[in-house]
Amino acid sequence: MRKWIFIIIFFLIVGGILYYISFGSFSEGTRVGSLVKLSRRGYVFKTHEGQLMVGGMSDGTGSFNSTTWDFSVHDSNKEAIDALNLSQRMGQRVSVHYEEKFFQLPWNGDTKYFVVSVELIPLQNYPRPAVPAPPITPADTSKAL
Repeated sequence: MRKWIFIIIFFLIVGGILYYISFGSFSEGTRVGSLVKLSRRGYVFKTHEGQLMVGGMSDGTGSFNSTTWDFSVHDSNKEAIDALNLSQRMGQRVSVHYEEKFFQLPWNGDTKYFVVSVELIPLQNYPRPAVPAPPITPADTSKAL
């Protein structure tokens, strides 16, 4: 009887560890960029796979470099998928909050990074510089009278 209790406890602990590794995450963060692509993929387990163009200035040289970042979105996360589709149609930048999983499992998607929420970054309406009026010449004033 005592042997069975130890076996059951052992399998519960191993099962809990496997469950945490499969469905838990060890890192989370935010990335900002422009959406390059978003596609629905998978034979049995459907997920949305996307690429985000993330760019910045390189140190010291002043040149602009950009990289792409691959991510997955669960098919059940309709809010994030709708926001990503909207940003792609409108050409808006997005801020994505993601969780990084321990392993890439076949039924979870193509990457270890899963987008949890998406925030659209509004387009900036920069004020246009004022164009100075052309100078008035004496010939122009006589026409106005």
